[in-house]
Amino acid sequence: MQRKGTGMRAYLDIETAFDGSISVIGIYRPDHGTIQLVGSGVRDVPLYTALDGVRTVVTFNGSSFDLPIIRKRLYADLKRDFDHCDLLHICRRRGLRGGLKRVETLLGIGRVTAGISGWDAPRLWHRYETIGDRAALELLLDYNREDVVNLAVLESHLGLTEQAELCAAVSHVFA
Repeated sequence: MQRKGTGMRAYLDIETAFDGSISVIGIYRPDHGTIQLVGSGVRDVPLYTALDGVRTVVTFNGSSFDLPIIRKRLYADLKRDFDHCDLLHICRRRGLRGGLKRVETLLGIGRVTAGISGWDAPRLWHRYETIGDRAALELLLDYNREDVVNLAVLESHLGLTEQAELCAAVSHVFA
């Protein structure tokens, strides 16, 4: 199934639960803002709907983490269906070492959720699922939103795309 659209880019990041399932798929599109598939909304059809018209999916370490997990859990092969740009490898070639948060710090890219890491994501999801902690869910979604939006900012800092005004719109798909 060939889904490659125009030159549109989408910035993708996932969060996982303790059992390895996907709790959130965040997608930032400059034309739509951030779309987050959450919990039971993490399914193949909403994922492909969110990526409709996209040619390139941009990730940070997505070759080793995000895309293989999406393929395993949702049977959605984004590497086959879209061009893929993994910013981790570009950063490494330019001497920028570390994870996304470290690279953001090196380049002066800020975030409101500073201090939260990918290791916190399963704990936040667990708090939401087990005791209905809405604040934990909101923090997880804010963290994921900053991850995907900052991928677009990082790509611009690396000179791969033009700096564009960021779209602040956010939509959630729960089911």
